[in-house]
Amino acid sequence: MKLARAFKAVFWSFLGVRKRANYESDSQALKPQHVIAAGLVSAVVFVLVLFAVVKLVTR
Repeated sequence: MKLARAFKAVFWSFLGVRKRANYESDSQALKPQHVIAAGLVSAVVFVLVLFAVVKLVTR
């Protein structure tokens, strides 16, 4: 469950929309390892989606 919460925190951070209360609760509840793992996976997925969109458009 904490890993899902980490992905949610990373997702909102990518968008740049976070409430201070959510940030503070996440910073106390989440382990740095979960946030780093979620960030790396999210970044890879983001790059792959961008790559797929570019391939689709340039076809």
